[in-house]
Amino acid sequence: MTLKLASDYRCAVEMTVNIAGGKWKPLIVHYLLSGTKRFGELGRLIGGVTQRSLTLQLRELESTGIVTRKVFAEVPPRVEYTLTPLGHSLAPTLEAMKVWGEMYIAQMPQKSL
Repeated sequence: MTLKLASDYRCAVEMTVNIAGGKWKPLIVHYLLSGTKRFGELGRLIGGVTQRSLTLQLRELESTGIVTRKVFAEVPPRVEYTLTPLGHSLAPTLEAMKVWGEMYIAQMPQKSL
């Protein structure tokens, strides 16, 4: 992801979606809100994400200052991901998305078998 300048965005919502939106980034941040996670642990928690997609999304979150990556010099190498203070500041946004999702699910018609 190429970092844009603030002036490249038409509005703050566009910037937020660019930095923290998409299919996997909100889930990555959601799971990291509870603490540091290893790469494989994130993959298992999220489910359905390919290793390549998870790697790319984590790199983008790292490049924008949302996540930090720590590599341990071990064999096999161990890599841990942690939210930065900026990443933690997304918590209210994700909580609002969760509440909205719960409300939407509750009003959806239930499938009858």
